Amino acid sequence: MVRSPTGAPVAAGRILALVAGAAVLGLPAPAQARCQDAPGPQVNWGGCSKVQLMLSGTDFSGALLSKATLTGGDFSRTVLAGARLEAAEISRVRFDGANLAGADLTRAIGWRASFAGANLEKAMLAGADLNRAVFVQARLAGANLSKSEVNRSDFTGADLTGANLSKAELARVIFTKANLAGASFNYSNLARAQLAGADLAGANLAGAYLFRTQIEGVDLSRSTGLKQEQIEIACGGPATRLPAGLRPPSGWPCAADDD
Repeated sequence: MVRSPTGAPVAAGRILALVAGAAVLGLPAPAQARCQDAPGPQVNWGGCSKVQLMLSGTDFSGALLSKATLTGGDFSRTVLAGARLEAAEISRVRFDGANLAGADLTRAIGWRASFAGANLEKAMLAGADLNRAVFVQARLAGANLSKSEVNRSDFTGADLTGANLSKAELARVIFTKANLAGASFNYSNLARAQLAGADLAGANLAGAYLFRTQIEGVDLSRSTGLKQEQIEIACGGPATRLPAGLRPPSGWPCAADDD
């Protein structure tokens, strides 16, 4: 027997009346995942298990893939613009060359996922666990990676203009020749990250942890938020350019890192 929140029984006719009333008022009915539906735009695979699917080049624009398990699949060159992948399991999935512009990957889990050359402009990756992921030459302008974990990931040549990486775990991340202009690294962990050749004009590094961060030859003169104590634990050299008022530490260049 169906009961109300107070514990009183509710007649089946009453339930049908409520549903019908909602329809009259234009209220949306709860979406039901249809795991057997063919892949395509707007498909609802929320919570479905879709392991090792080979779907390169498929149009998934606007698809609902929240909490879906997609591990080991090939989604290279797929269209996932505006798709919802909140809390989806995407470890070892290939998204190379895919269009994920505006997609929502909040709290997604994607160890060793590959986004090489993918479009992730204005995508939401806040709180995502993407350790050891590949973002080589990816476009992430305006993306939100706040509080994400992307340790040991590779962003070589990626465009992160204006991206939000505040409070993110970025230890040993490779940002070689990446465009980080205007990006926010507030209180992020950049320990041992590699920034050689990166553009950091206007990047906000306030409170960022720079323990042995590789900034040899990096131009930080137009970065904001830096303090001397951050520079003291980073690894720069004679070609490193610092903001006005900061000075190279006596320990530069750093000794060889054996870890």
